[in-house]
Amino acid sequence: MTRFPAALKTWRSARRYSQLDLAGLADISARHLSFLETGRARPSRDMVLRLGRALALPMAAQNQMLGDAGFAPHFASRDWSDADMAPIRQAVQHMLGAHAPFPALAFDRLWTIQQMNPAAQALYGMLGVATGDSLLDLLMSPAVPQVIENWPEVAAHTAHRLRLESLAAGHIAAFDPVITHLEAASGPPPAARHPVIPTVLRLGDLRLSLFATLSQFGTPEDVTLEDIKIELYFPLDDATEAYFAAP
Repeated sequence: MTRFPAALKTWRSARRYSQLDLAGLADISARHLSFLETGRARPSRDMVLRLGRALALPMAAQNQMLGDAGFAPHFASRDWSDADMAPIRQAVQHMLGAHAPFPALAFDRLWTIQQMNPAAQALYGMLGVATGDSLLDLLMSPAVPQVIENWPEVAAHTAHRLRLESLAAGHIAAFDPVITHLEAASGPPPAARHPVIPTVLRLGDLRLSLFATLSQFGTPEDVTLEDIKIELYFPLDDATEAYFAAP
């Protein structure tokens, strides 16, 4: 017997669907779904993909389900430096460059920085972080609470964000120790002051208050590309804006 029945049941439970719910979404009978979960029926390749779409699984998880059922992966997983990714890298570089003079960067599934604009290079350079480094390592650094003025707030929000990303992906083990570390540092919810929780950096006499937006590609057909996120930072006060606008 393949590992597919257990994987299907695990994902259905994670999505909080009954067999009837999932059967309706996948346009199959509940009886057939039951047989697939017990191993009494074996799925076709198309059926695995149909169920993956119905469960809104990430591409990596759909590839894993295919493997569990004895099939080859459906979605490619190219390296970020692959020649086929050149137009994507150029598009990301355009977005990061257009965001000047404010910091912007792109990072992958494990929060490893793939590209940064000069403002982000300068900002993260103050923290000893460069392209190719993981932001997860930075979050675990004992230096971070010393430079982020509102660290308990930022830690709580970031732990929540990592937990949601891990749940959506079906668990990212690399996030577990980071979430535990951040939750231990978390404080109570802040009093409502701003529409967003900023990251307030204290670097000597320099104080910067920033918030961020996240973007992803809308029609990815590659595992790597599906997980790429582009983060654009914006100033929350006049002093921060003036700092980045200065020549």
